[in-house]
Amino acid sequence: MPHRIGALTLAVSALACTAQAEPAQPVFARVDITPHVYDGGWEHFVGGGVAAFDCDGDQLPELFAAGGANPATLFRNRSKDGVVFDAQTPEVLALRGVVGAYPLDIDSDGHLDLAVLRVGVDVLLQGQGDCNFQPFGADFGFMTGDHWSTAFSATWEAGNALPTLAFGTYVDRANPDGPFEACDATLLYRPEGGRYGPPDALRPGYCALSMLFSDWARTGRADLRVSNDRHYYVRGGQEQMWAMEATPRLYTAEEGWKPYALWGMGIASRDVTGDGFSDVYLTSMGDQKFQIFDPGPGGPTWQDATYDRGTTAHRPHAGGDGRPSTGWHAAFGDVNADGLDDIFVSKGNVEQMPDAAMQDPNTLLMQQADGRFVESSVAAGIASMARSRGAALVDFNNDGRLDLAVVNRRGPMEVFENITNGGNWLLVDVQRAGSNRHAIGGFMELRVDGRVQTREITRGGGHAGGHAGLEHFGLGQAAAAELRMIWPDRTQTAWMPLKANQIVTLGQ
Repeated sequence: MPHRIGALTLAVSALACTAQAEPAQPVFARVDITPHVYDGGWEHFVGGGVAAFDCDGDQLPELFAAGGANPATLFRNRSKDGVVFDAQTPEVLALRGVVGAYPLDIDSDGHLDLAVLRVGVDVLLQGQGDCNFQPFGADFGFMTGDHWSTAFSATWEAGNALPTLAFGTYVDRANPDGPFEACDATLLYRPEGGRYGPPDALRPGYCALSMLFSDWARTGRADLRVSNDRHYYVRGGQEQMWAMEATPRLYTAEEGWKPYALWGMGIASRDVTGDGFSDVYLTSMGDQKFQIFDPGPGGPTWQDATYDRGTTAHRPHAGGDGRPSTGWHAAFGDVNADGLDDIFVSKGNVEQMPDAAMQDPNTLLMQQADGRFVESSVAAGIASMARSRGAALVDFNNDGRLDLAVVNRRGPMEVFENITNGGNWLLVDVQRAGSNRHAIGGFMELRVDGRVQTREITRGGGHAGGHAGLEHFGLGQAAAAELRMIWPDRTQTAWMPLKANQIVTLGQ
């Protein structure tokens, strides 16, 4: 039975997991699912995301996969001993034109909702329980138009019951001179009491393909980082960081922001160095960039560590195609539960771009004890040659091992079960009363043998899809750990001792 210790409710899942003397080589097994394909014309060259979230209350995450010109599909999670998904899509979710989706509890009623990005009209769908949804009513005030939405993030700003929502739009479909130099704006929806008013347009827009609200400075305020696709903005474009002041503004080089341009596809964020600040991994055409936060300048400054850490992943590592890679979704996660975060990157040609690799297998970069990363996707069994797009690196059956789902353009979606005989683990859930039930903007800190893993709770990033639910921590050989929660209002729990290999629910 669950029991309360201070601010923690411990729900023990007594699943055994054998620790290894040396970090285990990850191994995945293919899972058969009902075929699902992300397809469509040039407006669906980008996108193809998947949302992973529990919509029926059993703590097992469902998958909602974008279909582009095809209907989107909801895969219900039926996992028991192994990973099992059943395609079961209610009519309200079987939308066409879907680029991607992100789960979050917008109205804080205990049911996860969906922000659905589309070529057309975006949709906010209210969760009703048992994986039923309906559009939020007109009194909710969310107004959108005919856009090409390709990025999303959300955060709770101080004093608001509803989240601030950011939609990144790609090319202005109404611009007769498009697509080149026709990038659309980022749309920012700030709540007005219990509803939303018209969005603010953040300009300039440089064809956003990923964005993430992050409290990068640990001050209690999240700012908006945007990764942009240089292929369309041509002149003057770069990555962006918006200071979320009363009137949002771009950070400047004088404040520490380093102007940086790439064909940005996806953002992943995680404290890899152990200093408590979030580092970032950016996918692109060619080099994939790993940047380490630098607190020295006192502003939003990240230093490139791509070559030092071995994370370039700039050309295919198998298949013999020597042209540059095209990276899309990026995700941090401890795949073999050795206590060190690894990196997954989905890859695939945009369509038939002759200067980019056609045989471009997905990447799995395993972190070594010295902080460098080594390519391992072939040995792990996940080096797919499909044109991959969005992905979810999530524990699908709560056995303490991160599984994988990958949406492919013009090819069947792939699901892989992690069967690695890895280290010990914890799965952490956050449930709090009132608004912002999942404590977006808060931080979890896990202490093992004197080393602290810091995890910021965010919604956004990746490529056109994200995860809401249990957070996975690898413990290596440690049989116990200590956990504390720093809530969005910056109050914190005491360090709480926990045994390995269980599900832990934090409450406030």
